Amino acid sequence: MSNIAIVYWSGTGNTAQMADAVVKGAQEAGGEVSLFTATEFSSDLLDQFDAIAFGCPSMGAEQLEENEFEPMFTACEPKLKGKKIALFGSYGWGDGEWMRTWEETCRQDGAQLTCDSVICCETPDDTACQACIALGKSLA
Repeated sequence: MSNIAIVYWSGTGNTAQMADAVVKGAQEAGGEVSLFTATEFSSDLLDQFDAIAFGCPSMGAEQLEENEFEPMFTACEPKLKGKKIALFGSYGWGDGEWMRTWEETCRQDGAQLTCDSVICCETPDDTACQACIALGKSLA
């Protein structure tokens, strides 16, 4: 059984809704899941998990949330080499550039992306929720 962390930041609730769907998928696939907000998680916890899903919406000029999520994620980066991860998040404008940049950062860190990242515009619809469930399953 895989021990999986779902770590997210959400300002409007959209990314939180996506995180719940990721949890559902990981549990359906037999994973043991722990759900954390960005303020509850730290790099010290990374070694306790076989796989991690990180979720953060696009903020500002297509970037990660700067006050809570980005500092936590930056602290985790040195420990991502060889780690199974997946990424998800919502956006309200732009074309998903923040996710492409984030994926490239993770690849450069040596992380193993288990599936395509999931992004959705504003509130996740059924298609986005199903993609998040599949993302969770990919981690288990």
